[in-house]
Amino acid sequence: MRTNNFALRLPDSLYQALKQSAEADGVAMNQYVAIALAEKISARKTAAEFFAERAKRSSLPRALEILAKAGSDVPEDKVVREIRGS
Repeated sequence: MRTNNFALRLPDSLYQALKQSAEADGVAMNQYVAIALAEKISARKTAAEFFAERAKRSSLPRALEILAKAGSDVPEDKVVREIRGS
């Protein structure tokens, strides 16, 4: 596996927290940072995929219809039921 290096400037408080966390997990600080970054990237990718999938099933006309009722005299529970499709 190819690796790259780059300088990372951290405030002392964050550096100390990183050092303590890595020690508590029994890993090197580099490994701890790499794992934390991988988790963050994975979470963002998962969120992007989730919203992309939701967007495929969306209906702009239906969303605008629901939004038009917001703040109207239509009871909130009825609007919520319509949003859920029940």
